[in-house]
Amino acid sequence: MKSQKVNKITKVAIILKPQIIGEFRSLLPNLTSWLIRRKVIPQFVDSELQRLEKIFKKIPNRIEFLKTDDIFSKSDLIITLGGDGTLIGIARKMKKSGPPIFGINLGKLGFISEFSKLDFFDYLDSTLKMKYEMLTIGLFSAEIYDKSKVVYKGHFINDAVINKNDISRIFTLSVETNGQHIFNLAGDGLIASSPIGSTAYSLAAGGPIIHPSVNSFVLTPICPHSLTNRPLVLSGKESILIKLLDKHNKVTLTLDGQEAISINHNQSIKISKSRNKNVNLIKNQNRTYFYTLKEKFTHGKGRAT
Repeated sequence: MKSQKVNKITKVAIILKPQIIGEFRSLLPNLTSWLIRRKVIPQFVDSELQRLEKIFKKIPNRIEFLKTDDIFSKSDLIITLGGDGTLIGIARKMKKSGPPIFGINLGKLGFISEFSKLDFFDYLDSTLKMKYEMLTIGLFSAEIYDKSKVVYKGHFINDAVINKNDISRIFTLSVETNGQHIFNLAGDGLIASSPIGSTAYSLAAGGPIIHPSVNSFVLTPICPHSLTNRPLVLSGKESILIKLLDKHNKVTLTLDGQEAISINHNQSIKISKSRNKNVNLIKNQNRTYFYTLKEKFTHGKGRAT
């Protein structure tokens, strides 16, 4: 956990969950007027103008509109209104780094969105007064190689998933690290998950829960054909190379469930910790990691004796 802070918060970018209008009709006008009263300028992505016209009776004059890329250099704080997907979506668009993110969860299961829509104003007030803590998360990179040439590079916070394009067909992958063969995997696919993403798809597929402070990532097979293929935790300093062994098959690489790329037999995938791309999340100081596990997953809520 780190406590890096900007000098002063005067401009706040608000990122909205896509397509929602009704749920924002009371929340968003209240939030923007609350910020303006504190001499903070609310900012929105310019593509949101038409949606805001349906949410506000009249859009306040002090609201600014920016291109998405400009948010990271012209905002002091980012507020995400939605869930983990909304937060992850904007974080993945950062070039190297950007302002801290204050994640507000509008639903029930949000794990990395630290604040509830019912009580976030007090926490946001403390944040504007520079009283906050941050969790810095390093993103992971996924590179696709065609022979020795990089033809694609993307990033993920939670996980990179490799699965089959066709329904109900197993396929075989070769996985190695630093020239050492780890295993061949026959099954429905493979999840490469970060520690923060270990409570997402990887957990559902039987992977372990990893504390966010552990410098690692986990490989979790999806429905492996062999009982000996088990989840494997590797050091975050390692990189892995994944190759498709079935010549006539194609697979899909999906990053954080938001971006999908088709992979053929001649290509390979390299996954590693990004060296210079991080995201800073404002921490809810009243919520510990283990409290969140109990709240979201009823983890460890056995009856006291």
